[in-house]
Amino acid sequence: MKGTVISVGFMPLADAAPLIVAQEMGFAAEEGLALDLRRAPSWSSLRDMLSFGQVDAAHMLSPVPVASALGLGGARAKLSAVSVLSINGTVVGVSNALAQQMRDKGHTFDFHDAYAAGKALIAASGARLRIGVPFPFSMHAELLYYWLSALGLPAPQSVDIKTVPPSLMAEAIKAGEIDAFCVGEPWGSIAVENGVGELLLPGSAIWSCAPEKVLAVRSEWAEQEAALMGRLIRAVWRSGRWLSDPESRILRSELLARPEYLNMSPEILDRSFDGRLVISKATPERPVDQFMEFSQGAASFPWRSQAEWIGGQLAARLGLDRPAALAAAGSVFRSDLYRTALAGVTSELPTASFKVEGAVEAEMAVGSESGKLILQPNRFFDGRVFEPSLS
Repeated sequence: MKGTVISVGFMPLADAAPLIVAQEMGFAAEEGLALDLRRAPSWSSLRDMLSFGQVDAAHMLSPVPVASALGLGGARAKLSAVSVLSINGTVVGVSNALAQQMRDKGHTFDFHDAYAAGKALIAASGARLRIGVPFPFSMHAELLYYWLSALGLPAPQSVDIKTVPPSLMAEAIKAGEIDAFCVGEPWGSIAVENGVGELLLPGSAIWSCAPEKVLAVRSEWAEQEAALMGRLIRAVWRSGRWLSDPESRILRSELLARPEYLNMSPEILDRSFDGRLVISKATPERPVDQFMEFSQGAASFPWRSQAEWIGGQLAARLGLDRPAALAAAGSVFRSDLYRTALAGVTSELPTASFKVEGAVEAEMAVGSESGKLILQPNRFFDGRVFEPSLS
């Protein structure tokens, strides 16, 4: 391979696209880089690959670096999130049996109303719900805890959250090991394709602007290889812009479908990128706005308020000191390094590094270096907002 080689770990998910595209479409080469992309079998193995220096950077669940900063999750090194790779892109699904029970009780599976879907799920579940998530410290888990607790089912106290690798989620629900799941696409759609489950809700119906995956590096590496890291951030940023271009539609799915990456049908990946989800064998496609975003509305900017929201959720659930957790969490999303990397490259950098999460009802113009930045809707399903510390 030509260029300086950077080893990058990833999980086979649609939201690994910015890294795969950066290599395949030459955005890494433009920065004098070659990405040695290494597929991991699970999030725990990927976290360890990064922590122990087996890879330089990784496609990572956004709460993992935060959990690491709070002394949680087993990471052996301090991690930094230097860019957000994707916003949203998850789905909540249920077993066929549970879906039928929900229909029997009148739920219409409209796929947009988080309040109605959650109430129907709780009413139909009867016994203690068993829900699969890819990793304990994940946006999947945080969305579930927030959603169910807000609807009167204390979580995780009143549910059994089980860790299941994304690629095995369909098998777990078929085997009756779980009743429901929250997973990144295309693995929810695979459960539908295999006839073992139905989709209940997109994660974006719970929080419309959730930072799902980040580009994570060891903090020590970020300091020692600042110039190299800046080149990586720029390559991935260009990749995200390309992914958001409608003209990339056919090629992006073909690239990710290759055996060395996701090894599946491009048609299924198309649904993930376009937000056209088939929720059951008997239901037409359901369109979802803002289902998965890589670039629009400063999607890749690592807002410190996003990290603080994650830290606040972890602190509340695990009994940690809240102010200390917010401070530690906010330091993990490195908006400063992101700004440095993109200085002179893009004019769409926000002037602030914090924002009130959940407070944007519709597209909204905010202060930026050019004055042209339009934020996408950012709402929690229950109307609450999160005020950052602004420290």
